[in-house]
Amino acid sequence: MNALEATAVFVAGIGAGGINAVVGSGTLITFPTLLALGFPPVTANVTNNIGLVPGSLAGAYGYRRELSGQRARLLRLAAASLTGALIGAALLLGLPDDAFGVIVPVLIAVALVLVVAQPRVNAWLAARREHHHPHGGPWLWAGILAAGVYGGYFGAAQGIILIALLGIFLDEDLQRNNAAKNVLSALVNGVAALVFVIVWLTGATDISWLAVLLIALGSTVGGLLGAKVGRRLPPAALRAVIVLVGLTAIANLVTN
Repeated sequence: MNALEATAVFVAGIGAGGINAVVGSGTLITFPTLLALGFPPVTANVTNNIGLVPGSLAGAYGYRRELSGQRARLLRLAAASLTGALIGAALLLGLPDDAFGVIVPVLIAVALVLVVAQPRVNAWLAARREHHHPHGGPWLWAGILAAGVYGGYFGAAQGIILIALLGIFLDEDLQRNNAAKNVLSALVNGVAALVFVIVWLTGATDISWLAVLLIALGSTVGGLLGAKVGRRLPPAALRAVIVLVGLTAIANLVTN
């Protein structure tokens, strides 16, 4: 990469880190940037995933106040995220690049509907729920597992799907759910990245370590900045941002 291309990757990393901290879908900035610079799809996906891990951790750190009291819940849900990430990473390395080309936009659309309808769905569930599940119950665990598979495979809009699931099954405000989302996303990205590095050591895949470094630096800055902005957004505004980013993600995936 020349200096201009390196700058573009770094700036894309900042944008991706910020969007991931607030909503998710930062991959839809960095991944197309790498493709535009000529990286093969799988190499771009693997490189992007590894580079965004520090940004995910920075976003989770930025939401540390909202994580108070969620330790037991997150430990339970982390098992689902970790398992799903391993499956998703294996699928990325074993399936064609366009295997999820049709289903990914559908998943994002469903997640957006759930985010918008979350207050009404929560009220409906509360009126019919006999027992409160502080950890969300088995259905949330299964949903987090599925989101982990998706996140390990590609990751774009993983955050939107997680926020939708957490909002439906937990009696928490949107900011605390966003904090939990950042932790679970960081786990998925971290586990998938570890798998990719191990496979790279065997020579079975390629990684651009310069691009990884640039995205990592940019996404860390963006993650910290995004957390500061996201924590100040009221629920209605945060939902609006989620829907806007999600619709942009769908348009990006459909047109490409």
